[in-house]
Amino acid sequence: MNQEDYVFGIHAVEELLQNKSEQIKQIYFQKPAKGQRLKNLMTQAQSLELTLHLVSRTELERHASGNHQGVVAHIQSLKKWSEKDLEEIIKNKNQSGLFLILDGVQDPHNLGACLRSAECAGVDCVIIPKDRAVGMTSTVRKVACGAAERMPLITVTNLARSMQLLKEHGVWLYGLAGETDDSLYAMNFTGSVALVLGAEEKGLRRLTRENCDQLLSIPMAGNISSLNVSVATGVGLYEIYRQKLLSQGK
Repeated sequence: MNQEDYVFGIHAVEELLQNKSEQIKQIYFQKPAKGQRLKNLMTQAQSLELTLHLVSRTELERHASGNHQGVVAHIQSLKKWSEKDLEEIIKNKNQSGLFLILDGVQDPHNLGACLRSAECAGVDCVIIPKDRAVGMTSTVRKVACGAAERMPLITVTNLARSMQLLKEHGVWLYGLAGETDDSLYAMNFTGSVALVLGAEEKGLRRLTRENCDQLLSIPMAGNISSLNVSVATGVGLYEIYRQKLLSQGK
């Protein structure tokens, strides 16, 4: 089995049981179950008429790449989103789309956190390059806490071409980069927008940077010059979301 066929960790499996229980093929619990949260999860699974498999910690570790907290769910493989789906998503959103482009994020914890923020902020899809970037893994799913099952994650072979496709459909591309003086908080994000972030250490690649319509920075009050990519993603997305809410009178 591929890593991506498994969801582990109490919070991630709890979200799965609440929202996507039909995707669960098998659910495994460590024997004996420790802690009330895990016991509550077992009760929840039983109420959904799922068969519980009680196994050793060693058996659980075969299917989890991190701290499984005593529970692992084997799920049906989710829809594999492709570049063909991207244009359809863009067309359907017309002038109200919100997209997240992650250029070369390699840490699964960061990707998972970005997916979680994206789902919470109403992003329509997340776009990542095929090469030199992490894809969907069980660790990404765990950190995303259910967002990975809801958020379209589209892997593209040519990121610059996908950025041009967004532009052709009226999407304005904003890249986050620390060296510019233009502040994130000085922009108008009420139209169709894509937020673009680079890799953990190097930031935006040259071609990605050149394909952005404008580069923006997040103002810093302290001495450290940059934020973690997942934190920067959350800050950027929620400023865009805040403005969209205001434009709708909410």
